[in-house]
Amino acid sequence: MVREGVPLLMLIDDEPAQRRLVSALAARAGWRTIFASDAETALATLGTQDGMQLNAVLIDQWSPDFDPADLIGDIHAQRPALPILVLTAHNSVAVAVQAMRAGATDYLSKPIAPERLLAALNATLEGNVRGELRPLTEKISAPLAFEDVVGAAPQFRTALAIAAKAARARVPVLIEGESGVGKDVVARAIHAASPRHKQAMVTVNCGAIPANLVESELFGHERGAFTGAFDRHVGKFLSADMGTIFLDEVSEMPLDAQVKLLRVLQDGEVQPIGARRPVHVDVRVIAATNKKLSDEIEAGRFREDLYYRLNVVQLTVPPLRERMGDIPALCRHLLARIATQPGLRGLGLTDDALALLMQHDWPGNVRQLQNALFRAAVLCEGDALTPHDFPQVAAHILSRGASGPRQRAAATPPREAAGITLFEGDGHVRQLAEIEADVIRLAIGHYRGRMTEVARRLGIGRSTLYRKLAELGIDNAA
Repeated sequence: MVREGVPLLMLIDDEPAQRRLVSALAARAGWRTIFASDAETALATLGTQDGMQLNAVLIDQWSPDFDPADLIGDIHAQRPALPILVLTAHNSVAVAVQAMRAGATDYLSKPIAPERLLAALNATLEGNVRGELRPLTEKISAPLAFEDVVGAAPQFRTALAIAAKAARARVPVLIEGESGVGKDVVARAIHAASPRHKQAMVTVNCGAIPANLVESELFGHERGAFTGAFDRHVGKFLSADMGTIFLDEVSEMPLDAQVKLLRVLQDGEVQPIGARRPVHVDVRVIAATNKKLSDEIEAGRFREDLYYRLNVVQLTVPPLRERMGDIPALCRHLLARIATQPGLRGLGLTDDALALLMQHDWPGNVRQLQNALFRAAVLCEGDALTPHDFPQVAAHILSRGASGPRQRAAATPPREAAGITLFEGDGHVRQLAEIEADVIRLAIGHYRGRMTEVARRLGIGRSTLYRKLAELGIDNAA
């Protein structure tokens, strides 16, 4: 029976466990889910009362030989405007390209993160079908070395300089920043520059693990430790022994698991569920969060003692809107990486397209920019991306009206050049001492704290450099 005002999802999947999981996650956002076990049933359902009320379809690629392109085409033939999402365990850009060229609206990978599914579903209700403004789960491998990380903005280079210095030590690092700014890229660069670079770096998305499974996933369990524990499970910390563990979205970790994490940091020991004694591990911990942990502590959702253990070295990755001067270099870099993926090719970017991208505020940050370029590259038929390849970006900018960034950009001078802010918000030139301080910070970050090289490139002596650091109030670690 159709419920008034409740969005409706059809999941095409024949696995009961996956059906229950997706249905439960969708219900969090107020969605109701109906099911079809195969393509024939799904196409027949489109003509029913429920089928006529559908807001989205989610296709689970449940077998290696299943080709979603045919089903996507059949659904589009009956319902051209119906958003179609594809869920698959095959972590391949080629599958994403195939599904999107067939007409899929979005693409998600297993194991699916709850917030990722909810964001994709909610986006279908906002009318952004085929929208570049939606994140794409399929990620292209990021560079590892600090030298390869793109960005010249002073705040960004300062964060990288801190990260480069911290890489040589064993101390925990806490990376803060909005979703999509590249916290995982910085974490991988820290690991690659550390003495542990030959060992594994294990990544854990704390927000994607059900609360009742966090301890088992992180610390492991013995056979028979609880109902359903038919085999011994090695936790992520043991898998990362002698290497690095990256705890992404650490603020989502339940309080009881936080206690065990604190013990790892204090004593270097983990105790699998059901084990008689703890196991010693040597693991370097890098944590990341898109929330202010001080606010989470005040709300009672994060332990204060754990915060201070994780926050030995802290750095903040600025959002893309605060380093808009990096967009041209980022676009060139990302397009070059996209061109290496199966089924894609090298593409240019016209000046008009770049100007359009620089007017957007990018709430999803670098990840959103990458996904916009990826989606445009998949669908582009020419040799260069033009403004026509970014319709949702243009529509989003246009929807802001006369006060949008298009007019503001024309009314004020360029505020960032080569990563240095030259003008105040009112259009007046900044003071020379402030600009000089930014140049020095930029150089320290660019040369990863090698002060002799910084002084040489700036054309001054080391003693003069250190005198300027003191005069301008710049921390040596900046």
